[in-house]
Amino acid sequence: MRVAVLADSDTRWKWGALTASRISPDNSDIHLDGYLLRGRATPTARQLQEVGVKADSLREVTALEFLRAMGQEEPYDILVLALVGGGVQAMLHGLGHVWEDQALRPVVVTGYVGVVYEKLADGLLLRHGADLVLANSRQDADRFKAVYDGVGADSSSVTEVALPFLGGSTYTGEHGHPYTVVFAAQPSVPESRKDRTYLLDRLVQHARLHPEREVLLKLRSKPGEHTTHIEELPYQKLAQRADLPPNFKLVYGHMGEVLDRTDLLVTVSSTAALESLHRSIPTVVLSDLGVREALGNHHFVGSGCLASWEQLDAGHKPVPDAEWVARQGVAADGSYETAFDAARDRIDRLLGSSKLPPLAPYYTPMTAPGYLPGILARHHLGPDGVPLPGAPAADKEPGAVRQIVRRAARGAYRHGVQRVAPVIRRMGEL
Repeated sequence: MRVAVLADSDTRWKWGALTASRISPDNSDIHLDGYLLRGRATPTARQLQEVGVKADSLREVTALEFLRAMGQEEPYDILVLALVGGGVQAMLHGLGHVWEDQALRPVVVTGYVGVVYEKLADGLLLRHGADLVLANSRQDADRFKAVYDGVGADSSSVTEVALPFLGGSTYTGEHGHPYTVVFAAQPSVPESRKDRTYLLDRLVQHARLHPEREVLLKLRSKPGEHTTHIEELPYQKLAQRADLPPNFKLVYGHMGEVLDRTDLLVTVSSTAALESLHRSIPTVVLSDLGVREALGNHHFVGSGCLASWEQLDAGHKPVPDAEWVARQGVAADGSYETAFDAARDRIDRLLGSSKLPPLAPYYTPMTAPGYLPGILARHHLGPDGVPLPGAPAADKEPGAVRQIVRRAARGAYRHGVQRVAPVIRRMGEL
């Protein structure tokens, strides 16, 4: 079975590639081709290695290069679009044009990397038009269908699954090493220097209060690397100014491997909390900065996991609510192996069809004439999915020159985001 994944960041590549392996009806024999959409968050070699997903081929492309490949190469059986909502919408329209005269096309699948706690309607409608829109939990499936039905869009594409990267052994409390507390950092939550410094200080304070414990700050990316969200104030830089105790360490690596040694997982709202709950590891979602939509921790209301550093310092042990956990696709009850059966069955039926219907996104020049053209134009596509006149023909540029220019531009962008922009903001606050 031939499967392609188009992703725009390291986390979405991980989600897309693992999803492809989970939903393929015959997952014992998959040929996986990966396409990385060129942009600010295109993963580095180190990030790809940390993700740990192997592909038969992997290449970096522009949107137009990808669409050209989909029109020229032998059709795939499944295509997973692991992109931000606007990227999914652009590809659906572009692919609709590319496949207009083709008898065969892949089954198109999309979804979300983790917890959906903001822009629910916006993100969902931008993903509408794929054959399968995956919902990572029963709660998400209900919400997704309600949004589609509420605007008169076909909701039959919504398919309940679970997060594809859950796994690992169940926590027993016996690791043969010091009690380990792990704080799972996020690139953009919280956002301000004040809040991020506060969290770092409390983590360091916890390490000092409990010298018998090992306290780890689990980082997503190194300075200069981007993931799904921009990180303007990396914890690494904040930690350089702190007096760190010997039992405090900064760590990178695969989240699953870090969880293997974790006795208490602490975060603001990271999807790592769901990975931890899946393995029955004690998990805390911090309430120190409030329970707010801007932080995403409001999603965990009712989970039994909300607590503060004051409580943790005093020895609080969280107990998750079983009913809440069951609705979040965590599958801590052993049902994880069957969580993707509905998606596999649906894909199997679609692959058995003599001909798949054309892709039919909810957004069209008729339903969203003031919104859709701008979404498509960012990827050099017109309202009909056709490349705009004057769109860059990247495949005609010399390969070596293109690589040099691309690296220089990406480096300049990251420097601007991480160095120049914060300075300008601070000057504006004077």
